[in-house]
Amino acid sequence: MESPPDFRGVFRTDLLARALYAEGAGIARCVPAGVAVPADADDVPALMRWSKREGIALIPRGSGSGMAAGAVGPGVVVDLSRLRAMGAVDVARGRISVGAGATRGEINAAAHRAGLRFPVDPSSGAFCTIGGMVGTNAAGARTLMFGATRPWVHGLRCVFDDGSDVWIRRDAPWPLHVPAVRRIADAVEQIRAQLGQRIPLHALEHVGVRKESSGYAIADLLRTNGHLVDLLVGSEGTMALFTEVELRLIPVAGATATVLAVFAALEAATACAVEARHDGATACELLDRTFLDVAATDGATGIPAGAEAVLLMEVEGDTAPAAQQAMAQLTARAQRHGATDVHTAVEAGDVHRLWALRHAASPILSRLAPRLRSMQFIEDGCVPPDHFPRYVRGVRRALADADIPGVIFGHAGDAHAHVNPLVDVTRHGWRDRVAGLLDRVCELTAQLGGTLAGEHGDGRLRAPLLDRVWGLEARAAFAHVKAAADPSGVLNPGCKVARDGDRAFTALRHDPDAAPLPAAARAVLDGIEGSRGWNRFRLAGIEAEPAQP
Repeated sequence: MESPPDFRGVFRTDLLARALYAEGAGIARCVPAGVAVPADADDVPALMRWSKREGIALIPRGSGSGMAAGAVGPGVVVDLSRLRAMGAVDVARGRISVGAGATRGEINAAAHRAGLRFPVDPSSGAFCTIGGMVGTNAAGARTLMFGATRPWVHGLRCVFDDGSDVWIRRDAPWPLHVPAVRRIADAVEQIRAQLGQRIPLHALEHVGVRKESSGYAIADLLRTNGHLVDLLVGSEGTMALFTEVELRLIPVAGATATVLAVFAALEAATACAVEARHDGATACELLDRTFLDVAATDGATGIPAGAEAVLLMEVEGDTAPAAQQAMAQLTARAQRHGATDVHTAVEAGDVHRLWALRHAASPILSRLAPRLRSMQFIEDGCVPPDHFPRYVRGVRRALADADIPGVIFGHAGDAHAHVNPLVDVTRHGWRDRVAGLLDRVCELTAQLGGTLAGEHGDGRLRAPLLDRVWGLEARAAFAHVKAAADPSGVLNPGCKVARDGDRAFTALRHDPDAAPLPAAARAVLDGIEGSRGWNRFRLAGIEAEPAQP
């Protein structure tokens, strides 16, 4: 494969370079056909024109920290993490424009220096790129108060399938002179015309679910104040490549406070979590008994052995007294719901100490016995809040029946759980148990009216499973919009809309029988995972291997 003409960036097809992009933070492994690293935002249209002309798939990628294999697959991986331009903070308008490769941590640091913040706060915020956040409609702990990424995106600089390079902004008309935009507009109008006749609006969303990054946000677009930006956010690189993002910012919090509440019953904890927003909680995190048991293997946690669940809740206020008043109200609510023990913190050191237990998840899991692999394949379910206790208990039962230990934690205020099954890949039949567990949890999620992807996107992991939780009308609408934006099928194919024969599991990076990657690539990837340095540029200092004679 030759480098695209007029492309000024790095284009490599040697095995070492391709192997460095064969994995991400999730469970998938797929060695791509090539790797393209644009020199700048203006370099992307040439790559797009080449892709459409040659029929070669493009797979956009930021830090590779996503869980659903949206940035791992066949075709040419487009590493957009080098597009790191950072515009000046517009304090008066509360805006900032940044390159798609800027990390959430960098953006928030720049905003803080101007007294503002970008409030969407995923746990991967230190290393995930804003392009990845926009692509998946990422959320995080503070979605309870501030929502997911979508409403905070004011504009997107998009490169569409024919190489058209345009800004899409909420306060501007759709650029209908761009062929792809015109086709998308026509597709949306066709769907709109069928609303109330063949397609009820509620068929295009999971009613009652508070976080959603599955499918396309057609329902959001069709509402009174909907815009093309709403549809593009969460599209996972299947409609256009994003090279710049304009974000809304808000003032930093005057003060914050944290409450840690211990419960003897899961139902009591989740009932409290669902109501936490009434006291102004910005975050409400659940640490299930499964999480607490694993955390205890790393040393004393200070949590009673009989605890069924812990809630970590955060409030904020314009002043310290206001935050402390909200903290007192939240403490009282937890106690009314039967909390057996409550700890509070307002000083930075004390707050950090309370949150340390939540942030310990990944390091603890990485130190488990080598034969146990943390495989995140049922890690993003979100259900209507009233069903959350049934969901957590159902997942527990499914793990037990599959004879697979697991850890459950997550964003209880939004009824959104993360699940890390811990799979012994040395046991006979482990693949069948994994497949059975996935099937069981899909069935549970569908029964409870939930989504498989609360904040991490569908990717290639979940796209083949959408028929489990989305009806025929929704899936047909998704396919219609995708075909309108990308009639050549080169934009992240198999992500969002599955193709015939696609399966959730193909090659797994934890599979001991999988063909090994080159030793040099394996060393780099293991180092990235061990240090959680996902935003490290994969090709830094990696020379191309000499061509074989």
